[in-house]
Amino acid sequence: MKNHKNIIAAIALIVAIAGCKKYEQTPVDKVDITHIFDPRDSAGVNAQKYLYGVYSVLRNGHNRVGGDYLDAAGDDAISSASGPSNIATILSTASYNSYTIPSDENLFGTYYAGIRQANEFINNIEVVPVLAKYNGYSMKYVWKSEARFLRAMFYFELIKRYGGVPLMGNHVYTISDDISLPRNSFDDCVKYIVSECDAIKDSLLVYPISDPNADSHRPTKGSAMALKARVLLYAASPLFNGGNIDAANNLTGYTNFDATRWAAAAAAAKDVIDLGTYSLLPNFKEVFLTQNNPEILFMRQGGNNTNVETSNGPVGFTAATGKGQTSPTQELVNAFPMANGLPIGDAASGYDSNNPYNNRDPRLTYSIMYNGAQWLNTQIQTFEGGQSKPNGSLQQTKTGYYMRKFMGNFENTNAYSSHSTDWLIMRYADLVLGYAEALNESEGPTTEVYNALISIRKRAGIEAGAGNLYGLTAGMTKEQMRTVIQNERRVELAFEESRYWDIRRWKLAETTMNQQRTGVSIAKVGSTLNYNPINVLTTKFDAPKMYLYPIPYDEVQKNPNMKQNPGW
Repeated sequence: MKNHKNIIAAIALIVAIAGCKKYEQTPVDKVDITHIFDPRDSAGVNAQKYLYGVYSVLRNGHNRVGGDYLDAAGDDAISSASGPSNIATILSTASYNSYTIPSDENLFGTYYAGIRQANEFINNIEVVPVLAKYNGYSMKYVWKSEARFLRAMFYFELIKRYGGVPLMGNHVYTISDDISLPRNSFDDCVKYIVSECDAIKDSLLVYPISDPNADSHRPTKGSAMALKARVLLYAASPLFNGGNIDAANNLTGYTNFDATRWAAAAAAAKDVIDLGTYSLLPNFKEVFLTQNNPEILFMRQGGNNTNVETSNGPVGFTAATGKGQTSPTQELVNAFPMANGLPIGDAASGYDSNNPYNNRDPRLTYSIMYNGAQWLNTQIQTFEGGQSKPNGSLQQTKTGYYMRKFMGNFENTNAYSSHSTDWLIMRYADLVLGYAEALNESEGPTTEVYNALISIRKRAGIEAGAGNLYGLTAGMTKEQMRTVIQNERRVELAFEESRYWDIRRWKLAETTMNQQRTGVSIAKVGSTLNYNPINVLTTKFDAPKMYLYPIPYDEVQKNPNMKQNPGW
């Protein structure tokens, strides 16, 4: 881990504050931590600004991986960009090692810097005499719980990438300290994150927040409970629970299988559901555009802009063109069922290969732009030589599809306009699906499992059908229901950095990623469209080592107690 002097963040803050002054009230070379955590600051102004710096460590997922979505490194999309330095392609073709893994996804040092900042806040906020209160707590204790929540979130981001990592507690190391720390076990890390979530949940804000315009970015009691549920879901999953890539290694997962871990994950998710304060927004598309809606469990603010459209929108429009950065795969398109909820491979589904996008799950239209879809007062043309598939050297779709999700309602406008681009780190639909998954694994396909899936499909706009099962089959086995849940997560959470991690925790990546990614080439002959499958990228996954990232090479070199992950 990197050493960071205590005053780095303080200097940055004071410089920012001093920038608003006409003169330097406190020479920068005299700044120390007491200027941030000031015993005379009854409003805690500087301390709160420091906490904002801890929030800034959170990642915004929109095109964050070298200009791509993380899903372009999985099986749901590929990058439209070309060249050997493309990060998403490097990740999806196993073209990295412990010292070349791209920095946009090698976040070991980033999250430890965040943990250090959080510890600085936790250790020093006590001296600030904050007068404001919330639910009987001094606001400084609410802030302290927020810092602990962020720290727990950073640890979760670490363990899902690396397995067990060193736990710092509240300690802030100085340059003279011995930092040759060993990694804690995966079990230790899970217990620590869960205990932190339990300890802080009652001293956080409660949803609905009284002033969402100011505080919607802050974690709530529900956020802490949802993080606990997510951590326990990952811990119960095959990669860590019985499928450890190094069976006797407690750093890379549990050394035994325990079915009660699934039950614990289900119970934690049910606790959030039972709060009764969160719900599915009736319109799927508006989840990502409507701020402060009851489906948001925790998010990172993104501002109002058109960045998603200009980066990922289709090419070929004069007033509102995009770069088409994200090319969804045919595999993802095929995962969306029909409007009756049946898979397209079901003979009773009504799927027509000559009109492949007709009568599909409405989430297909909300998530992906395909040939004939409405956009900017016209119909998208992704047939060869069409308006949005002109070929030549212009960057454009490589698969015949463009990403639609997260974009504004521009089907019937001529230009883009600013809208919310907040990144939803946790949302209620994800939690409901996690509940269904964990309950199915612990108890089988109970009525509650069915009801959870039905609630997601009903909101999506799938038809109720026979028995009001929304396309589900009655009497499924646990294994059949598992397959349905995994596919439901894929279509509901597309491009939300879910699938990339799901195929790892389910230990499916060695199958899904060791094959060709495909798209469609559409030939227009007169008024007839011919759909031809094409291979667009050969992806690769080296199992078992790639189920976890390598500990960065420099961390292992400078710390003799830092064990590397297997295979790296």
